[in-house]
Amino acid sequence: MTTINFTKMHGLGNDFVLVDARKEKLDEIDLGKLAIDICDRHFGIGADGLLVVRPSQNAHYRMQIFNPDGSEPEMCGNGIRCFAKYVYETDKLKEEVISVETLAGIKLPAVILGPDKTVVGVEVDMGEPKEINNEQLIINNKEYPINKVSMGNPHAVIFVDDLTKVNLLEEGPQIENDPHFPNRTNVEFVKVLNDKEIEVVVWERGAGETMACGTGACACVVAASMTGKTKRRVLVHLPGGKLDIEWGEDNRVLMRGPAETVFEGKYEL
Repeated sequence: MTTINFTKMHGLGNDFVLVDARKEKLDEIDLGKLAIDICDRHFGIGADGLLVVRPSQNAHYRMQIFNPDGSEPEMCGNGIRCFAKYVYETDKLKEEVISVETLAGIKLPAVILGPDKTVVGVEVDMGEPKEINNEQLIINNKEYPINKVSMGNPHAVIFVDDLTKVNLLEEGPQIENDPHFPNRTNVEFVKVLNDKEIEVVVWERGAGETMACGTGACACVVAASMTGKTKRRVLVHLPGGKLDIEWGEDNRVLMRGPAETVFEGKYEL
């Protein structure tokens, strides 16, 4: 029997099981299958994803991400904040800006320290949004005005007047798996509260309904600003809490939000 040490973490309720590959023997383990088992909320630990800490030749660290369905996404905004908190505290780092290699490129999270030097939040340079365009998508005779934005991973942002009328459990997977998106997509429904605040519900590709999505919040602010609905710095209200997102004049998106450690434990395979 193989035993793996893990740390359970979350960012705004978007929760993860983090495993440090520098300390655990993972070479013979199918990590996609491990993610399916370990993320199961009834028979596993329960999480929206598996994060793996690895060394990198191009950055301080490499972050590998697996969804609960075993797929491997390019990037995870809430996950990278948890990742940064973990490595900063575990490795007792002195530099507050950390470079992290991901499938969406190198990201630069910076820990935010409280008076006692503990990590109270993380600011992440999420890079430049790409592939921004607007399209009309028709599914089951219903028309969706889609704002497509890539934050290294794909997002379909849909503005609505009333979030209570969104059937996320039905509409989310229909849009995620529509043939229009060959690699599937994350889905965000957005209500604009004012020019500095929006409310968002999320259907994550490979994970389903989640309490928050960092890259999704970034995509929503880009789409809202591009269409003149908000300014470029916006407070994003998600079911799990709030993210401060700023789309700078340099075209780079900054995300600021919390990361929390829940518990540590051992998982037996």
